[in-house]
Amino acid sequence: VVALDYIKDSSAGTDANFVMTGKGGIVEVQGTAAGEPFSSEQFDALMALARNGIGRLVEMQKTAIG
Repeated sequence: VVALDYIKDSSAGTDANFVMTGKGGIVEVQGTAAGEPFSSEQFDALMALARNGIGRLVEMQKTAIG
């Protein structure tokens, strides 16, 4: 899931936002633990999910504009 709905978002243990360029450059990263702190390993997993999701969105955008 790239963007959670309100119910899932409001009960998540971590709030993380990632902004990347079409070539994978990092523009912005924001992350806040909503309860227990998260580990470096968990952050790395979030970053990997973000890269994958953003990559898929970029491909869909390229397809849409031809």
